[in-house]
Formats: sequence, structure tokens, C-alpha cells
Amino acid sequence: MDFSPAVASLKSSATIAAATKAKELKASGVDVYEFTLGEPDFITPEHIREAAIEAMNSGKTHYTPAGGVIELKQAICEAAFRDYDLSIKPENVVVSNGAKHSIHNVLTAMLHPGDEVLIPTPYWVSYSALVELAGGVPVLVTASEEEGFCPSLENIAAKTTGRTKMIILNSPSNPTGVIYPIELMRQIGELAVEKNIYILSDEIYDKLVYPGWETKCMLTMGDEIASRTIVVNGVSKAYAMTGWRIGWTIGDPELIKAINKLQSQQTSNPCSISQYASIAALTGPQDSVSQMLGEFIKRRDYTLGRLREIPELSFVEPGGAFYAFFNVSKYFGKPLQGGVTVDNATDFCTALLEQAQVALVTGDAFGAPGFVRLSFATNIETLSVGLDRLTAFLAG
Repeated sequence: MDFSPAVASLKSSATIAAATKAKELKASGVDVYEFTLGEPDFITPEHIREAAIEAMNSGKTHYTPAGGVIELKQAICEAAFRDYDLSIKPENVVVSNGAKHSIHNVLTAMLHPGDEVLIPTPYWVSYSALVELAGGVPVLVTASEEEGFCPSLENIAAKTTGRTKMIILNSPSNPTGVIYPIELMRQIGELAVEKNIYILSDEIYDKLVYPGWETKCMLTMGDEIASRTIVVNGVSKAYAMTGWRIGWTIGDPELIKAINKLQSQQTSNPCSISQYASIAALTGPQDSVSQMLGEFIKRRDYTLGRLREIPELSFVEPGGAFYAFFNVSKYFGKPLQGGVTVDNATDFCTALLEQAQVALVTGDAFGAPGFVRLSFATNIETLSVGLDRLTAFLAG
């Protein structure tokens, strides 16, 4: 068949591809230890599930407004005030089918052909693909391990041209877990105002912040910065609701209207049942968020402790999310388990899966050659065995 250029050149998501390969091995009877997907292993909290059942039983199974029910928009506004002391109105909010869909909507609504979008690296695998699908040009801004994976203001400014329309920020970050210093966020915001570009702030991990670290919503950095900022968030990570597919965009009412119009043609509306479950997530007890974060803290500490014991591995300590992103490049060219040798992170992950049945995601997909990502969003027993196998694999 003759596919469109946009789809013909589109690459599959590296994280989903790695998870699929691991699942195929599992289906064939191989005992695989999988650390690929950024997905909490917890079941969605009971009061949220009960709200979904109530929504179904009360007949809330029909079309909703394209941009979401007013009750959910109001709940998002209330949560923004509770969590950030941020005052927004329902006309500032549009609800979509997950944060990824929200990002796609923003880019599709705002980009003209050839517009450039700055993306600090390492970056979530879908950013560049979504920019290209919308007709834009991704421009990568390198942030090194030595810089703590935080882009310098000088590098951002140097990459800015007359074609630059937007910069995408993600803090806490996928894949690194790094939290940008608040002062750096403010400086990036001031640069955006100066250069007349927009900020798309992906804040999906904002509730997964570890002790000793701090983050802020970009919309709270002052009126001028807020006027150039679009925030995307959702219920997937904080409330263990990845499969429910509810995300949202907060921005200028004119942008919200444009996305609403776009979405009315794309999807008609987000899932009605998931919307009412999300209201319960945002307005109900928040104890489950704290409890899950407490478990992530234990898993993070365990994972980092184990990685520190392995010679010649290095990483930047994650301040949020649930990823360990570590440098394996010093093992390139050396004999690993089974006598295999590799010279890049992609081959490293393939060999690790084949030889030790441990599934990680290559840093090549995140714009960070030499690194791999491990999601510690699973129980410590699984982490223990997986890290034992990783250690043995590296020992050769």
C-alpha cells in the first residue's frame, strides 16, 4: 500500500516496542524480567474504580462534550488551586484521551509547516515523532550527564532561530527522573518571553517527587511566562490510571477552543466513564497518591543502591518519576555474559534480553547514546532478581 509520508517515516515507540518484545518472549515460555514501561504496577485505587461503576450504572455511557464534561474541568481547576495555588477556569481546560493525545493536539493546533520545536535531551521518545506528525521540525538541545541532564540556558538560546515556535519541557523527566531547578525553569520562561516562543510543559510526573526535591507548575512563574505557557497533565502516573486514558491541556481559552474543535473531529470525546472516574481521583482522598509515592521511594532507594554497587556504571540521581537512567558505555567492547560484545546501547539491551532475560529500553531512543532506562515501577522482589541478572550479565 502507498502510505502517507508522515506515516511511512514514523518510527514505532521504542518503549512499547521493547515491552512488546519482552511480552512475546514471555508468551513463548521464557521467564522475562521486564522494566520497560513507565506504568505504575498498582491497581487503580478503589474509590476511583467505584466511581466508574457508579457512572456506568447511572447511565453515564453516552457521548459527552468533545472537550470533556464540565464537572471534570471544574475538578481540574480545583486540583490546580489545591496543588499549585493556581486560579484557572473551565474555559482554560480541555480534556483528551491521555496526556500523549493532549500533546499531539497542542502541536497540531499550533504548528505551521517547518516550525521548529526545541526539545532538551534526553527526551521522551514520542516528542520528536509528534512534532514531525504535526509538520514541525524537532530541534534537539543536548544536556549531558555532567550537566545533570539539565539544559543550559546558553544552549537553548543558541538553538533558537526565527523559525522556533515552541520548547517542550518535562520535569520531572522521562527518561532521567531529573527535576529542573526552579530558577532554571524561570529563566527558560523568561527566555521564551524574550524570544516570543511558547512553552509546552509536560507535568505528568508532578506528584511523583522525592524527598529533598521540589518542582513548580510553569503557570505559576509569573504572568508573562504564564501567557506563553501550555501545561499538559493527566491521571495516568499519580493515580495508577494509565489504561483509563485521560489527560488534559491548560492554556489560553483561544487555544482550548481550537483543540476542542480539532478533537470534535478526531475522537468525538474522551471516554465518558473514565472522565467520571477521574473526577473521583482528583476530588477524592489523596492518601493513595502518598502511599504509592512511599512505595516508589523504597524502590528508588533500592534500585540506586544496587546500581552503585556495579563497577563502571554512572547515573544522575532521579528526583522524581520512576526511572533509573544509567550509563553503560564503559561496558562496550568488553565480553559480557555468553561472551557477547556490544558497541551501543541498543545492542546492549538486545543482548541483555537474550542472555539474561532482562528488558530495558535503549537510551538511543531518548537521544542519549550509551545509556539505558530501567523503570522501577514494580515490586522490589522483581527488581532484586532483575538487578541480580544485570550484575551477572555485566560480569561476563
